Amino acid sequence: MSVEPLEPGLYIVATPIGNLGDVTMRAADVLSRCDVIACEDTRVTAKLLQHLGLHKPMWRYDDHSGARDRARLLEVMQTQAVALVSDAGTPLISDPGYRLVREAREQEIPVTSLPGASAAIVGLTLSGLPNDRFLFAGFLPQKAKARADTLAELAAVPATLVFYETGPRLTKSLEAIAELLPDREVSVARELTKRHEECRTAAPEALIAHYTAHPPKGEIVLMVAPPGEIQASNVDADALLTAALETDKPSRAAAQVAKATGLDRKELYARAMELKAQ
Repeated sequence: MSVEPLEPGLYIVATPIGNLGDVTMRAADVLSRCDVIACEDTRVTAKLLQHLGLHKPMWRYDDHSGARDRARLLEVMQTQAVALVSDAGTPLISDPGYRLVREAREQEIPVTSLPGASAAIVGLTLSGLPNDRFLFAGFLPQKAKARADTLAELAAVPATLVFYETGPRLTKSLEAIAELLPDREVSVARELTKRHEECRTAAPEALIAHYTAHPPKGEIVLMVAPPGEIQASNVDADALLTAALETDKPSRAAAQVAKATGLDRKELYARAMELKAQ
């Protein structure tokens, strides 16, 4: 590791998602030479620093941080090196750190990003699902209606869908996928890089049965295969239309479902009008 001080600015540092041995040499070097570490949870980051034999000032910066917290960090960046880390993986991926980066760039503060671990990428490579095109969509909404709306909106995307999910909510999300995205293969990746790492790829019904019997813990990468040749007889068009009608008028809802399933648009529009009138 270099002993030269870092230039002032913001350093985005990816950290391990489970196995501390995955920390990169460059990440360890930057953490050893920075002046301040901005982190989600000082207790979690302290374990990484202990693993590296480091002691650094840590400032909490998480979902609840506001403009005053950013202003404090931005002021420090003018003369010192600030490392931004998340509890696990690459900062800014499904967290609000982008605001700090945006304001740093607006103030012409140098920003450097160090590549490293990302649970979404690790899960995707393990899944066996197509990975030439994928869409990362963060966490699915907690409420059933919003979750259904999100899945209906993404149904026609010609790419593998990648979500983050938690153990307690997994079966609810799998049930929504089974209802709204029939005939799609689904992968569940959990405990990534740890001793009990697993990745199961199957029909959503099979995964529902498994995880109902074996409730999972921790954070999960949930992936859905892209749309393929879907048999019209297996599609629950009413469920897709109902979800689409929550946010769109019948003509747009019909067009959306037709694109996702290959069903006749005119017939879907007629059915959407019936559902709207009920």
